Amino acid sequence: MARQRTPDGPPPPPAVQKLRIRYAKRGRLRFSSTRDFSRALERALRRAGVPMAFSAGFHPHPLISYANAAPTGTASEAEYFEIRVTERVDPEAVREALDEALPRGLDVVEVVEAGPGALADRLEASEWELRLRGSTPEDLAPVVAGYLAASRAEATRTFKSGPRTFDTREAVTDLRVAGVDEAGCAILRMVVRHTTPSVRPDDILTALHAVTGFVPPVPPLVTRLAQGPLREDRAGVADPLAADREAVGPEG
Repeated sequence: MARQRTPDGPPPPPAVQKLRIRYAKRGRLRFSSTRDFSRALERALRRAGVPMAFSAGFHPHPLISYANAAPTGTASEAEYFEIRVTERVDPEAVREALDEALPRGLDVVEVVEAGPGALADRLEASEWELRLRGSTPEDLAPVVAGYLAASRAEATRTFKSGPRTFDTREAVTDLRVAGVDEAGCAILRMVVRHTTPSVRPDDILTALHAVTGFVPPVPPLVTRLAQGPLREDRAGVADPLAADREAVGPEG
């Protein structure tokens, strides 16, 4: 029997603190993929001097956990990841250093010390905004009414296993026209529960076409405004980091 190899040298220093980080994807950086961001983040962590904890083994990697990333091409004000560090650090100092080290458009909004519980369990739903150029609120009102009246609204998307048709209606807890922006574009807001398979804004646009015949004149600008626990009124989401601030307290 072959002798099992073990890595040479001492084990990596243990993690002593976990941080939860909210960042935004803005402007042209909305086209960055999850892989693009992970590469940029690892470089930024090194430049910022964050004392990262690493996995053990022959190919150690920094202990970073990503949570429910937005699709490539969509902007977001509420993306999250977690890191583990080998020395206790000031979360605000990490925020400033990491924000400075990342490219403009990948902006670190908040860093908190993690309290008890899993972050992924709190990310129950997302609130999305679609800016529809060439459409008016009057155009969208009957479209929204028709979708909300439907018991089922299907979309088809291609997965690794092939095309799959699924219902979008059950995941949508709120859909409304929210006026117009400064350029006169109609604004559509929606709250979507995180399901399997995930229901994305483009899936809902596909379902809107299937149910009502609506097609946006121009592809919309899509932004995730928030993600977190679904509120009791099902018309928005709560802050997923609130429990961490409460658990750790103002003095850390």
